[in-house]
Amino acid sequence: MTLMSSTLSSLFLALAVITTGLYAGFMLTFLIAIMPGIAALPDERFTAAMRRFDEKVPGPAFLVLFLGVIAFPAVVVVGGDGGSDRILAVAALVCAVAGHLITIAGNIPLNKALAESEGGDDGAARAAFESRWNRLHRVRTLLSLAAFALLAVAGAEF
Repeated sequence: MTLMSSTLSSLFLALAVITTGLYAGFMLTFLIAIMPGIAALPDERFTAAMRRFDEKVPGPAFLVLFLGVIAFPAVVVVGGDGGSDRILAVAALVCAVAGHLITIAGNIPLNKALAESEGGDDGAARAAFESRWNRLHRVRTLLSLAAFALLAVAGAEF
């Protein structure tokens, strides 16, 4: 495979920075505003709110970001010029993949268990969900912020 042109490589790096920044911002918003905001709710309202979020979040716009934070850095890694931007893109890609693995192996199963508990004991459902979900979410938020920072530095080098 030949290396991409500098312009095309720059475009994919810019797309990687944008999608990863938007995704990191979404994750950070959940961490610092949404979860603290609903933490004070009684169990039945907390679990209802989380169930509604889980129904709405995997929509088309979110999926573009979720996939873009992997796809765009991967294109930079595969087709880049081999410079420091490529090294930074590899590091960002590792962070993004690790965050997605946490989401897939940790947060999504917790979301599914919470959804399946609807109509049951909201106190028990929340106890099984909230602290574990928040702990996993903190890690994946830090990983997404790290990926964004790495890509932003790579983009600043042009």
